[in-house]
Amino acid sequence: MIRPLSSLRPHLAGPGFLLLIMWMLFSQLALAQAAEKKKGAVDLTTAIVQVAKQTIPAVVHIEVTERRDVANPFLPFESDPFFRRFFGNPGMPKKFKREVKGLGTGMLMDAQGHILTNHHVAGGATKLEVSLADGRTFPARLIGSDPKTDLAVIKIATKDPLPRVTFGNSDKTEVGEWVVAIGHPRGLDQTVTQGIISAKHRRGITDPSGYQDFLQTDAAINPGNSGGPLLNLQGEVIGVNSVIASQSGGSEGIGFAIPSNIAVHIAKALISHGKVERGWLGVSAQDVPAGQTGVKGALVAEVIKGGPADAGGLRKGDIVVAYDGKEISDSAGLRNEAGVTPIGRDVKVTVLRDGKKQLLTVKTGDLKDAAKLVGASIKERLGADFRPLTEKEAQRFGLEPGQGLVVSAVDPKGPLGKNGFEVGDLVLEINGEAVGSLENMAQIAASLKPRQQITLLAVDHRSGNGGRIQVVVR
Repeated sequence: MIRPLSSLRPHLAGPGFLLLIMWMLFSQLALAQAAEKKKGAVDLTTAIVQVAKQTIPAVVHIEVTERRDVANPFLPFESDPFFRRFFGNPGMPKKFKREVKGLGTGMLMDAQGHILTNHHVAGGATKLEVSLADGRTFPARLIGSDPKTDLAVIKIATKDPLPRVTFGNSDKTEVGEWVVAIGHPRGLDQTVTQGIISAKHRRGITDPSGYQDFLQTDAAINPGNSGGPLLNLQGEVIGVNSVIASQSGGSEGIGFAIPSNIAVHIAKALISHGKVERGWLGVSAQDVPAGQTGVKGALVAEVIKGGPADAGGLRKGDIVVAYDGKEISDSAGLRNEAGVTPIGRDVKVTVLRDGKKQLLTVKTGDLKDAAKLVGASIKERLGADFRPLTEKEAQRFGLEPGQGLVVSAVDPKGPLGKNGFEVGDLVLEINGEAVGSLENMAQIAASLKPRQQITLLAVDHRSGNGGRIQVVVR
């Protein structure tokens, strides 16, 4: 027989009923805590300890030997009579080679001994030596490196089992999330520091034309930390520590890490092919002007004739708001996404055209083929062909990577040829706007009017002297 609700009322305040309610509450709390633990919740009092114990064995110390060009310190005295009296006329070289040693960090990726680190740590090395956390030391060889993302993979050979890191999804990392950095700053092995994610999507930090999308952190990062892991409290690598913003050369709470999703993609390409093959969309894009309130995306400034975007129906003036299902907030985001897309893949691109969204399909091209098509649009306006600077050329002229382009061919009767430009000369700016890539120059060239007078910041390849030159384009 079911007791009516009214008959229960006298018993509601009884001690047995209160105990029942308390037991039920505690049971629910226990179940909730168990569910949280199952979902990956962490105990903040021991989280960093656990991350350190789990990860330190897979973090390695890298000693690098490089041969670098060093300026001759006696060169300024070559013409000094006192100097010549004692040393004669030795005909000293302007530069000479010298071995330089450096330190960096890396992380073991797999049982085969592949180690992920930075390009600026291992990319120019003549000798690599890796020390594991357990004290073992191995020679290493370079598998491949990618200057555009500042990533490299090296490898050690051993039959013994090796520890390895676990990679997380950097796209899910949130601003304010606690993170841990592990590395070998200034040679101090197995140093652990902690902080938070200060910001995401920091671009143009070192190379405006590079494929950069840094995580910013205030975890202490110093020289020697480069190539080490940035981890979440689950012990997953979400970034590769790469660079700091500092006046002193040490940590000032502004460090940058390459997101793990980019790092894993690049590492797999380097291990498989020794190099990175990048997809190409065939557009010159810029950020949407601030006046267009509420619109985020990449504004198409030019569509390269005969390129993938041209074949896919993109037009000048379109605003790309999504690429392969991912939201696009600016031009750098579009370049980064296109760069990691496999060549020949059909990609859905959402554009805003005349205020309405349209879905287009573009088959990504090969970035290696871009130079011909992009170069044709530049040559049409300036009468010259260009190429990016090599690392040696950048060092020679004291320039940063991605700064300026080199004249590779010139029409004597064209705009640049008439003004004395030669093969090997550099162009750094057009009308005060920095030139960092062929796409960037094509975008600038496309915006110029016929017979417009422009000002170039150029460097003479013979003397190394720079200056501004006025040129009338075709």
